[in-house]
Amino acid sequence: MPELPEVETTLRGIRPALDGRIITEVRVRNPALRWPVPDTVQQACGRTVRELRRRAKYLLIDMGGGGLMCHLGMSGSMRIVREGDPPRPHDHFDLVTDAGNCIRFHDPRRFGALLWWDTPAGDHPLLRDLGPEPLGDDFSGDHLWQRSRGLRGAVKNFVMNGHVVVGVGNIYASEALFMAGIHPTRPAGRISRARYQGLAAAIRDVLQRAVEHGGTTLRDFLDSSGTPGYFAQELLVYDREGHACFQCGTAIRRRVIGQRSSFYCIRCQR
Repeated sequence: MPELPEVETTLRGIRPALDGRIITEVRVRNPALRWPVPDTVQQACGRTVRELRRRAKYLLIDMGGGGLMCHLGMSGSMRIVREGDPPRPHDHFDLVTDAGNCIRFHDPRRFGALLWWDTPAGDHPLLRDLGPEPLGDDFSGDHLWQRSRGLRGAVKNFVMNGHVVVGVGNIYASEALFMAGIHPTRPAGRISRARYQGLAAAIRDVLQRAVEHGGTTLRDFLDSSGTPGYFAQELLVYDREGHACFQCGTAIRRRVIGQRSSFYCIRCQR
């Protein structure tokens, strides 16, 4: 599933083709995505793109007084293609600009989304209750420590909760917890402020490096030019069950936590 670095990589890839351009056509081939594509997306036609930004895993194409909201779902990607290029199976919609650019959305599983939002975007039901951005100034170890008080659930589930902090998906949660030396099943409320400071720094570090590497391709993520992300080569524990820990040599273990596979080192994480 595309996570925050993959969405950020997509945003940076499509920005040059959309920023400052007029949307001339929103071409919807299949409206049956995660939520039915509403007719209101046609309000984008004739409007100028003022800003592209990301909130959590949502791409916001701001046109002033409203805009388009896109989500990549579990298998989605957005690519820049030439106008007139024939669509492939699972190419569900195009955004066409006055410069002849065509941003094409591809999603075999159809869990992605294309919606219209009105100003302010932060009040949209999908966005208004989200936690801070992990790469923003509002995110810190103090924030995690304060939100975790009294909680008995696993810390891995805690940091993956979008109401606590957005965009820390399964891969990056496993990596950050390893970097911080925290066992993924440890109760969130029993972790000290100092250890949360280290975890916040690890989350920020792993996400920043993943963005620099264009995201992580384990199955089917491609960026806007069709290039896979290369951060998978940097992973320390994720998907390395049975392999030696890079720090101590102990075999990496896998455990299902919150219905997601978690990878950790029994010696390095406590």
